[in-house]
Amino acid sequence: QVQLVESGGGLVQAGGSLRLSCVASGRTVSSVTMGWFRRAPGKDREFVAAISRFDGNPYYADSVKGRFTISRDNAKNTVYLQMDSLKPEDTAVYYCAADRTVQLITAAGAYDYWGQGTQVTVSS
Repeated sequence: QVQLVESGGGLVQAGGSLRLSCVASGRTVSSVTMGWFRRAPGKDREFVAAISRFDGNPYYADSVKGRFTISRDNAKNTVYLQMDSLKPEDTAVYYCAADRTVQLITAAGAYDYWGQGTQVTVSS
């Protein structure tokens, strides 16, 4: 079992920055693949970023590449999502996810463990 708790969401103007945190318990973040997903109103949950347990490399959706950075602090058992140059279309509930056996890192269905989500709102 893995428990995930997100924080750091809020309201920000376009062009601003936020940093989301996801604290894990039950397993170390280095032993699981950690992902960030988001769901905007009226849309399906979509992949944002992930960091693989197999190679430690980050992976990003094209829509956030160059603006968002995923990182992992093993000592704090926490994964971060640094979001810069935010756009109104980034407005969504952001979810942290984890799994040990993820093969398709961009697929929400591949993750067994999810946090409760944190709201990010970007105003124009």
